[in-house]
Amino acid sequence: MKAKSSEPEPQSTPDQPAVYEIRIMGHLDSQWADWLGGLTLTLDQDDTLITAVVADQAALFGLLRKVRDSGLPLRSVNRMAAPADRPEDPIE
Repeated sequence: MKAKSSEPEPQSTPDQPAVYEIRIMGHLDSQWADWLGGLTLTLDQDDTLITAVVADQAALFGLLRKVRDSGLPLRSVNRMAAPADRPEDPIE
């Protein structure tokens, strides 16, 4: 078991870029990647995993609005690695 560090983990603020994984129920085909801004779509059993670097919380909400407009139910939204670990340009 790894000992927990006493140093606080860095927290992002709403105006900083972040990487998100958005899982929706159902499969989106590759045409949706263009409509969603060229994001990475990964089909996983009955779900589609959308991976995106977003510039800030406003961009995340814009992306979630597009997901809502797809008509497919949202399963989860998870903040992942810091954008410095990922080379993609953030969605603005």
